[in-house]
Amino acid sequence: MIIKPLGRRRELLAAAVEFRRAFRTWRGERPFWAGAFTFAAGLPILYWPYANLDLGGVPLALSTASGAGSLVIGTLLLALGVALWYGPHLRVFAGISTLLLALISLPVANLGGLFLGAASGLIGGSLACAWMPPTADEPSTPPGDCPESPVPTGEGRSDT
Repeated sequence: MIIKPLGRRRELLAAAVEFRRAFRTWRGERPFWAGAFTFAAGLPILYWPYANLDLGGVPLALSTASGAGSLVIGTLLLALGVALWYGPHLRVFAGISTLLLALISLPVANLGGLFLGAASGLIGGSLACAWMPPTADEPSTPPGDCPESPVPTGEGRSDT
């Protein structure tokens, strides 16, 4: 029986905790969920016109003359999702562009990727337009992670 040293396991755990903390800080400084919904909106819009599905031996194809429109709209939504993650100052432009592309995808791209891409794009664009950057007054970590600072005697709340 071989016993693994605990030092290596603790190092991995410490690295995982540090990565999670750094990711949480990075995610809090940008419209992360807006970018995720926007990126997810581009995937079904790109997928359906080029998918070759087979249902019980019957080929099913949703390819239309608007395959090029689906390619352009889907690619732009993917790029806007990444732009929201790495360029939070572009949030208003990317949000409005996402909203317009999601609406345009309804008639152009197979009902907006069977409504999946259009709905996700509308949510992502709305989140991008509504997101505000954190101010310097707010801590970058949630209040539950901050240690309690002791209140000096004599400066606390008086009940009289």
